[in-house]
Amino acid sequence: MTYVLHFKNGRIKREGRGLSFFYFSPNSSIVAIPMGSNDLPFIFNESTNDYQTVNIQGQISYKISDPKTLADVLDFTVTDSGVYKKNDIEKLNQRIINEAQTATSSFIHEIKLKDAIRSAKAIEDRILAGLTTSPAIGMLGIEILGANILGIQATPEMARALETETREKLQQEADQAIYERRNFAVEQERKIKETELNTEIAVEEKQKQIAEKKMESEVQKADNDRRLREMRLSADIAVENQRKELIEQKTANDKKEADTQGYILETTLTPYKSVDWKILTAINNNTDPKFNISLAFRELAENANKIGNLNISPELLDTLLSEKKEGR
Repeated sequence: MTYVLHFKNGRIKREGRGLSFFYFSPNSSIVAIPMGSNDLPFIFNESTNDYQTVNIQGQISYKISDPKTLADVLDFTVTDSGVYKKNDIEKLNQRIINEAQTATSSFIHEIKLKDAIRSAKAIEDRILAGLTTSPAIGMLGIEILGANILGIQATPEMARALETETREKLQQEADQAIYERRNFAVEQERKIKETELNTEIAVEEKQKQIAEKKMESEVQKADNDRRLREMRLSADIAVENQRKELIEQKTANDKKEADTQGYILETTLTPYKSVDWKILTAINNNTDPKFNISLAFRELAENANKIGNLNISPELLDTLLSEKKEGR
């Protein structure tokens, strides 16, 4: 994982990864550049737009992609024992951190504390963009693999203040939730009561309609009964009128019949008015002895003032009475 450059008399004699060779140290120098990926941790203290300090902690992953370019910029020469003559690996890390901090500072200075605490992803993107496009990083011959923000924290005092503010806000939200829940319950209760009232009103309206319908039915029935009574009365009156006309007609007919019979009788009896009843009796030619005896008694009664004494035998009376009894 080490890229080796063998310089002899100021020129590169050998180069490559994992080389093994002998060299003459008085006129040679060895440059060893680690090719593996490195994780570079960092901690920044930056000021936000509202003048609050935040602590940004993370790490940057990178690897050396062009060791010859890096060897031209920094000194990675090692001694005969394999120890770096200079600690330029620290310079490399510091330059990377400086570029990352520059990209981070320009972003943090534009936002407020609360936004900064919640901007880990945005800071990662800013660091990657800053390192990728930085000319200084490009001159080092390295490749940025990624950047991760592990934490963003405010100062302890501000953290407690934010916690208090957040706690109060959460408490307010809880109170608001309780209020809204109670308000919702009251609203639901009101809706239930309105529904019950609307139901009662609808029931009353239906009962009113039913009562009106019943009243209309009763009025219609009464009107129908009245019409039926009127029809019956009209029929009775018509019948009575017809009876009256019949009686009048019958009376007139009977009167005419009586007048006719009287006229007939009068016409029939007129010739007999001037005739003596005795003649009529004789004309009748009744041969009944009792009839003749009764006529005799009638004559006697009519001439009673001329008769001095009249003797009627008991036998005759007894005969008349006995015959009368038998006739019964």
